[in-house]
Amino acid sequence: MIRSVLSPPRSFLPLLVTGIAGVAGYNAFRYFRRKFPGQVIGIRRSDNWRLAGKDILACDGTDRERLQRLFDKHAFAAVLNAEGSCKLKSCELDPAMAWRVNVDSVATLLDVIDRSDVRLVHLSIDLVYSGATRGDYVESDVTDPVTVYGRTMAAAEETILRRKPDTCILRISLPMGVSFNGHAGAIDWIQSRFRQSKPATLFFDEIRTPTYTDCLNQLVEIVLTHHLAGVFHAGGPRKLSLFQIAQIVNRVGGYEPVHLRGCLRHQWGPIPPRAGDVSMNSSKLATLLGYSPFDPWPLGEEWVPDSPDWHHDRSKGESGSPELLTAILYQNPRRCM
Repeated sequence: MIRSVLSPPRSFLPLLVTGIAGVAGYNAFRYFRRKFPGQVIGIRRSDNWRLAGKDILACDGTDRERLQRLFDKHAFAAVLNAEGSCKLKSCELDPAMAWRVNVDSVATLLDVIDRSDVRLVHLSIDLVYSGATRGDYVESDVTDPVTVYGRTMAAAEETILRRKPDTCILRISLPMGVSFNGHAGAIDWIQSRFRQSKPATLFFDEIRTPTYTDCLNQLVEIVLTHHLAGVFHAGGPRKLSLFQIAQIVNRVGGYEPVHLRGCLRHQWGPIPPRAGDVSMNSSKLATLLGYSPFDPWPLGEEWVPDSPDWHHDRSKGESGSPELLTAILYQNPRRCM
């Protein structure tokens, strides 16, 4: 058995969670706020007025004065930075916006916590890679993103490593969990198309390593508590194409299979460009922890497609439904909290 090489735990409270409009940030905020009431603050952009509630504050990532006032008031010991614009087409059409949200916000945060011992954990993405080669990327592989989003996320990583090298950067893939508005996540979009009896077209040749946010939340807590520095891949153990992910949503949700369509990336069009096999090898992280932090998504093997027509097969008497989808795809049946 591999033993953990983690350092002794440290306190990370009070905690600031940025980017809580995204799936990863939203689920992390809910997890930590439930576990440590009164000690966790989440921030969202000022124009996102729909996202409101206790301990949720408006603060743009580049608003240095507002961010400084929050640190002065709450004396945060740690930050989980989940800020970022992940809308591929929006980033391609407005690179200045993408740079401001994904890179300038990081620089602003680093300015505010400069010369302090604030613990910083930053969530990056698998799309810093092109997927043009074999997939199964390891941390030492050179980044070569094909999108503006990927390039800005890679630039954010470089900024952090240069200015605050004791930061832990977790490259995640598709975080599978609920969103605040029912539209922000991969499951959300796919399910919304099926629910409206509209077609959903997904790619056969874009490969990801999705994770339950339940697993990711618990990993982030460990990383916040211990001194892990540098870049770590935090992808799940199961590789799935976007088409396979849609197959799973379709069949588990009990939706009509005719609404799912598939194509190759080059058949879609130039904007936004699409990555290929960006599956990540996360064994470095597992070795340091002494165990694998992620269960496969989905958890049950019976819900893993084995053919392009798998989602058409309802012969086993299963009764897929939106309720079942919520129970086993939005949350990990084994260790959801």
